[in-house]
Amino acid sequence: MFYSTQSIVIHSIMIKVLVNGFGTIGKRVAEAVQKQEDMRLYGISDVSKGPEMETLLSPKGELHKVDVYASNKEGAEKLRKDNVDIKGTIEEHSDEIDIVVDSTPSGVDKSNKENIYKPNNLKAVFQGGAPDDIAEVKFNADANYQEANGENYVKVVSCNTTSLSRTMNTLEENFGVDEVVANLVRRGGDIPQDGRGPINSIIPVTDVPSHHGPDVKAVMPELDIKTLAVKVPVTYGHVHMVNAELEQDVNEEEIIEAFEKNPRINLLEAEKGFDSTSKVHEMMRDLGRKRSDMQETGVWKETITVEDGTCYWIHMVHQEPIVTPDTIDALSSLLEVERQPRSRDKTNTA
Repeated sequence: MFYSTQSIVIHSIMIKVLVNGFGTIGKRVAEAVQKQEDMRLYGISDVSKGPEMETLLSPKGELHKVDVYASNKEGAEKLRKDNVDIKGTIEEHSDEIDIVVDSTPSGVDKSNKENIYKPNNLKAVFQGGAPDDIAEVKFNADANYQEANGENYVKVVSCNTTSLSRTMNTLEENFGVDEVVANLVRRGGDIPQDGRGPINSIIPVTDVPSHHGPDVKAVMPELDIKTLAVKVPVTYGHVHMVNAELEQDVNEEEIIEAFEKNPRINLLEAEKGFDSTSKVHEMMRDLGRKRSDMQETGVWKETITVEDGTCYWIHMVHQEPIVTPDTIDALSSLLEVERQPRSRDKTNTA
């Protein structure tokens, strides 16, 4: 371990990262850690052997020969019954780990914090599904990178909140934002979540505002934002319809230029054939993106409109990978190894 519970600057060149919870986010973060020049994937951890572990640890998998740990003693017994060769539990190896990315289900993450991370002085980065009180700092690399410096725990905000934070922060930094209303069309479930609905149905989220607006305010507390949401029976991506009242008098070209300068915003052009989420999905496949992942927020360029000081646009969110780069940046910020611009550039490049 090269930190204490106090805030210090890390001087080691390799951060040893354990990813606890090996599902939709965990497997992507584990692969991303392997690509970072200043990080080493110490291992992955879980309490059972799921299909992701079966595939990615196989001889043809990208994480073949990565060390496997159990989250707890019960998990160790189960993993051994599943014929997984584990190196031990997280607690047994806590002195060798610099930081944990916890991507376990909501509720399990809180238990892990109280029973594993705190007793063993392990810093941890949690995901958007974690309860709000799991960490004081809610994190987005664009909007509040420095706030995580020296913290022991941070929570990376959800996929939708990440996309809104990126676009809102871009506008706030360039033009100022008075008020925002965002309407969300949410996917029913990820591709492997075949047990979730809806089927042949659209379900309104009856909490008004939906949780996304308050979540953005956790990252950008001065922003006046309201959100509404519905769920639809698709698996690839959410769509947001946004209108933002700006402080400055600007035109569409200036908005486009500001979005283009943010490498985590991808301007999509419907007139070139990318006029739906499925067409964007196919674009990512043709580009050779693993799992068809689009880590960027995809803003349809043609929808960017400014009228009477209000900017309108529509963007899409590929829910599964969008938080991956922010999770990597959260590791750097929490351990104070990089300032925001360089961290984001290194993560983007990797």
